[in-house]
Amino acid sequence: MNVRDRIEKLKDLLNKYNYEYYVLDNPTVTDHEYDQTLKELIKLENDYPEYKTLDSPTQRVGGEVSEKFEKVRHDIPMLSLDNVFSFSELKEFDKRVKKAVNEYTYTVDLKIDGLSVSIKYEDGFYKRAATRGNGVLGEDITENVKTIKSVPLKIDDLSPVEVRGEIYLSKKSFEKINAEKIANNEEPFKNPRNAAAGSIRQLNPKIVAKRNLDVFVYYGYGFKTNNHYETIKGLKALGFKVNDYTVYCKNIDEVIEFIKKVTELKSTLDYEIDGVVIKVNEVDLYEKIGYTSKFPKWATAYKFPAEEVETVLEAIDFQIGRTGVVKPVAKLKPVMISGSLVSRATLHNEDFIKTRDIHVNDSVVVRKAGEIIPEVLRVAKDKRTGKEVPFEMIKFCPICNSELVRNEDEADYYCLNPNCEAKHLEGLIHFASREVYNIDGLGEAIMTEFYNDGYIRKISDIFKLFEHKDELIKKEGFGIKSIENLLKSIENSKSNNLDKLIFGLGIRHVGAKTAKILAQTYRDLLEYPSLSFEDLSQIKDIGEATSKSIIEYFSDEEKINLIKELRNLGVNTVFIDERLSGETVFTAKTVVLTGTLQNYSRNDAKSIIEKMGGNVSSSVSSKTDYVLVGDSPGSKYEKAIELKLKIITEDEFNEMIMK
Repeated sequence: MNVRDRIEKLKDLLNKYNYEYYVLDNPTVTDHEYDQTLKELIKLENDYPEYKTLDSPTQRVGGEVSEKFEKVRHDIPMLSLDNVFSFSELKEFDKRVKKAVNEYTYTVDLKIDGLSVSIKYEDGFYKRAATRGNGVLGEDITENVKTIKSVPLKIDDLSPVEVRGEIYLSKKSFEKINAEKIANNEEPFKNPRNAAAGSIRQLNPKIVAKRNLDVFVYYGYGFKTNNHYETIKGLKALGFKVNDYTVYCKNIDEVIEFIKKVTELKSTLDYEIDGVVIKVNEVDLYEKIGYTSKFPKWATAYKFPAEEVETVLEAIDFQIGRTGVVKPVAKLKPVMISGSLVSRATLHNEDFIKTRDIHVNDSVVVRKAGEIIPEVLRVAKDKRTGKEVPFEMIKFCPICNSELVRNEDEADYYCLNPNCEAKHLEGLIHFASREVYNIDGLGEAIMTEFYNDGYIRKISDIFKLFEHKDELIKKEGFGIKSIENLLKSIENSKSNNLDKLIFGLGIRHVGAKTAKILAQTYRDLLEYPSLSFEDLSQIKDIGEATSKSIIEYFSDEEKINLIKELRNLGVNTVFIDERLSGETVFTAKTVVLTGTLQNYSRNDAKSIIEKMGGNVSSSVSSKTDYVLVGDSPGSKYEKAIELKLKIITEDEFNEMIMK
């Protein structure tokens, strides 16, 4: 056998092994045999580069590092789907389809909680991959997707083909990545979806290749069949990985029965799902059924309700916040909720606990509020054994032993000791957090370590950390690159707007919204010590308690010296108007956010709306102009429907901000 034939033979073997392992989940050779075969192919291709081809398995190891992702325009827009949250809403969807066409069936598959991708093939070869982006423009991730071994580099179809699917990370791979991150003193990913999205957007494909990403393909263009379910089977025959739970349903009742089965088995899957996708099976009916400006009318996504899980409340700890507020926190027997391991949950305050009669050792039902913050919903009182211990609020600060104070008009207790170590540390953690100064690399664990080591004892020390660079590089778990990246992030944060600084100072009653109002009214922080109670009380939405708190803060000489020191260190202390000039779609509009957005944090979306002249409110009322709905929305969504308000999805939001 000549060299060229041997190379082709090795390529065929490796492609077969990859298909068996990554698509069929049925390997026929050992890892050692696979590695030896790959090693031989690499050597032959290096010795005879003229025989190396684009479809070779050796091309999956990752190409050159990119400086950025180029934009890609989709030939066919990647439309998102409208959502339903109940079987009654699903039946309403079916009624709308029935009004448009007489005879139809459905294809139903699992809604994988991952990242949407479009993959194109030309002349049978892998050509390009792109993210969904805003549906019209995505990002070119060709080199990164090439490293995913379940994606074929060559198919037996020479016509132009485009497939769409979901990049995801298995629970097993997610746990492995997070274990490595923790070992390296890095912030772990919150859930498999974040890990998949963070991995696929790595600029270095070699890093992506190590993450064990996978893809389920759920749609294809360029195929002759008008039957979507047949298209799925055709994709599988071409070597693509399709989900085994994709089913054909004759009617909406069969769809509902399938959803009930999936609801029971979803926790046993090795990947996260957040719902079920329902599509009309007959592709030639799509034009007749039609589209809205944002969604196809022939498909919808049924979203699972927020997951509720029962576990044991093993203890109640107390956390001291940056303002001295004392918050009871439930220490739980660790349990998986919505894709992440939960061991702690908020209990809010003494009244919350006593009203719900929560005891230590109770079996409790926990969920993630808005799919983000774990909270205790209720007690399973029928499971009490007599070993439960009633809750008693502590009287003294667990850190400094100062007596706690609860005002008559408040539900919270406070530690009033200005020198309480816990308050100082929490204040510093708050300042560096994503919601405030967004200093990457200075999370809670590292801030605590630097605080205990004496490097950071007050806010200004953060901006003097460069003075300790040589010492920090030598610390265990750190290195030149991590410290240089941290110092760069600190330097970049100096240009944050004034409202971020005001919020970061930790003034009691001054949250992000109040800080923004203050900064827009009085635009130089050095003015604040001279502000009177009358000056502040004239500002809309600034109440008496807040005004008193601001006056008290800026009457402290130590705080004034801190502000002067920050300015001398190059930290911005003036307000810069970042709002877009001219009128936008959000100008003078009130927007309420509910649920989890896929591509924006709550604060990111809020910032965009405010820059476009809008206001973000925490409550729904008849004066609300828009309700921006993400995954697993709460009662605000129900109220918006009840009031017949304008509901916008994340995709609609994307289009609105691009106008």
